[in-house]
Amino acid sequence: MFAGQSAMAADDTYRLGVMDKVRIRIAEWQPTDGTIRNWDALSGDYSIGPDGGVALPFIGELKAAGKTPAEIGTEIGKQLQQQFALRNLPSASVEVAQFRPVYLAGDVHTPGEYPFSPNLTVLKAVSLAGGLRRSESGQRFARDFINAKGDMAVYDSQRARLIARHARLLAENNGNADIKMPKELERVPNADELIRSETALMKQRRDRYELQLKALADLKSLLQSEVESLKRKTDTQTRQLELAQEDRDKVSRLSEQGLALSTRLLDIEKRTAELQSTLLDIDTNSLRAKQQITQAQQDEVNLRNDWQAQRAKDLQDTEAEMEKLNLQISTSQQLVAEALAQSAEALKFDPSGKSATIHYSIVRDEGQGSKEIEANEATLVRPGDVVKVSSQLLMQ
Repeated sequence: MFAGQSAMAADDTYRLGVMDKVRIRIAEWQPTDGTIRNWDALSGDYSIGPDGGVALPFIGELKAAGKTPAEIGTEIGKQLQQQFALRNLPSASVEVAQFRPVYLAGDVHTPGEYPFSPNLTVLKAVSLAGGLRRSESGQRFARDFINAKGDMAVYDSQRARLIARHARLLAENNGNADIKMPKELERVPNADELIRSETALMKQRRDRYELQLKALADLKSLLQSEVESLKRKTDTQTRQLELAQEDRDKVSRLSEQGLALSTRLLDIEKRTAELQSTLLDIDTNSLRAKQQITQAQQDEVNLRNDWQAQRAKDLQDTEAEMEKLNLQISTSQQLVAEALAQSAEALKFDPSGKSATIHYSIVRDEGQGSKEIEANEATLVRPGDVVKVSSQLLMQ
């Protein structure tokens, strides 16, 4: 398929018309050597002229308007076989490369000729022409109406999200596991999705908070075990120091009486000093572990306080945003009311308005002359159609 094609082009019932552009490819099977010969001199893009014909080399003018692409392909193959006295019928593929344009007329912003595209509806065609035509006096109010309606749609979506967030923060502050559906969201289409999203966020935040608390508790438990272990070491080292000091006193008395060597006394003094140094190291490590326990306790207190403070701040900020959004919604509602009161043309853009009548019709030539058919915004437009738009305001 080429870019300009659609399901209409692929269907053999589609009839070509003036200004259609077709893409022709021709190939011939050579049974003698089992190859395919491409007719590059004839292959290419061709436009259907004002007389409904397409001019091809060697063949000349070939009537194309009103025929299907398949019929044109068959005719080209026959003409080539007859022209060159070929044994086998060449295969000609004809596809629509570009459709003839469509035309917009009547109460549209910019009437005129526009290129056809696949699945083109009346509404899409009108949008190509800039939409419905508006008078200069009503343009500003119609524009204000459109902007205000668009802003209100955005504000309503934001308000629903803020209400869901507010419900989540209340549940977090109260320690609830689930979020209660607010009454303001009961008629909102995606309310369940919003609550599920906020519930998942609440669970994630609470899990992270509890994980941090558990990490601090595990750290305190580990440090407490270290303190107890150091205390046992202190008791053991203290007992050994007492024994060493007793031994030192005995050797010292014997040394004074000349009954013990001075070297033995020196060894005992050295042993005593080592035990005292070890006791100092143990006491230092014990003090450090106790200090870390105190710091972990303080971190736990800070974490709990920060959790509560952040929830309170988030709740306050959310309520402030909701108040600001309510003011914006009120302003937009006033703009909508003013636009509707000042310009009846603004009602054209109001989906619920019943004060404007817009009529669509299509003028189509199917080979037996042009005829006008009724249409609506969803009616499919065909190449070459003229879309007529007329509007009538019913003043109340």
